[in-house]
Amino acid sequence: MDCKIFYHDKCFDGACSASVFTRFYRECVKTGSEFSYHGLVHRAGALFDDAEFIDGDNAIVDFKYSPSKKVTWWFDHHLSAFLTPEDQADFERGQADGSQTMRKFYDPDYVSCTSLIAQVGATKFGFNVEPLAELIFWADIVDGAKYESATAAVNMAAPAMKLTMVIESTQDDSLVKKLIPLLTEMPLQEVLDQPFVQELLDPLMERHHAALKLIGERASMEHGVITFDITDHPTEGYNKFIPYYLFPEATYNIGLSKSSFRTKVAVGTNPWTQLPAENLANLAAICERYGGGGHARVGAISFPPDREDDARKAAAEIVAELRARDTVADV
Repeated sequence: MDCKIFYHDKCFDGACSASVFTRFYRECVKTGSEFSYHGLVHRAGALFDDAEFIDGDNAIVDFKYSPSKKVTWWFDHHLSAFLTPEDQADFERGQADGSQTMRKFYDPDYVSCTSLIAQVGATKFGFNVEPLAELIFWADIVDGAKYESATAAVNMAAPAMKLTMVIESTQDDSLVKKLIPLLTEMPLQEVLDQPFVQELLDPLMERHHAALKLIGERASMEHGVITFDITDHPTEGYNKFIPYYLFPEATYNIGLSKSSFRTKVAVGTNPWTQLPAENLANLAAICERYGGGGHARVGAISFPPDREDDARKAAAEIVAELRARDTVADV
């Protein structure tokens, strides 16, 4: 039976999740003869095309739930995992009647979807995850923004950080699909050393330094909230820790950017803020009001590329809300 894996594209955790699921499926399920991959991105409009699902096994990892009967496996850890209440009800029915308890897994307490798949595989299927320790460690670091400092996150010395930059920035649909099988077969440094990865690094580092300069010119902070708009410089991605590197005392960050397929409002919490967790806003809940989502500490909203005005309006409303919240916290 063929297995097609749908994963969160342009995301280190998404690629790692697809790789770990592939190895888990091969070693524990053992029914897959051919594996194929399809990247999914958060965009305005429908997120899934049912025509892409195959007649074999279809797995979705690190991405929203689909109620399609063709989806046989699902793993996610995002607070905003369900597009609609009906989708959530469909998932809960499958858990309640036992029909999906060993095929569909959701737990927002996990830092990364990679670690969720590894834990479920190990405890429920006897999956040997010891060889994957480095990958799981870095998936948690990257997706949970658990770097020791903003400087470490922006300097990107570790192989995982450079791979994250490659994955988030590529416009080549085949690149991540080439990386996925390698991530669980060799150390991350060896993956980074692959010629097809190395040839991308120098130009991407140049773009990274250009983004650092541009955001430095555009960003400002008021009442603990960083804002910037770089929609006039389309990019497929930038290092999301740059704002906190520039303004380490900030609490929140709202950035407007534009790529080939969307205008994005990125909303984040400074991972190094000294404020207690109970005083911080749930950014996933805020973004859900505008059709977006994410985690409690980081979220995003996607608009069509030609709806910059709508994106700016949403961003301005969120900025006002978070600035008011930060001002109250200061009182």
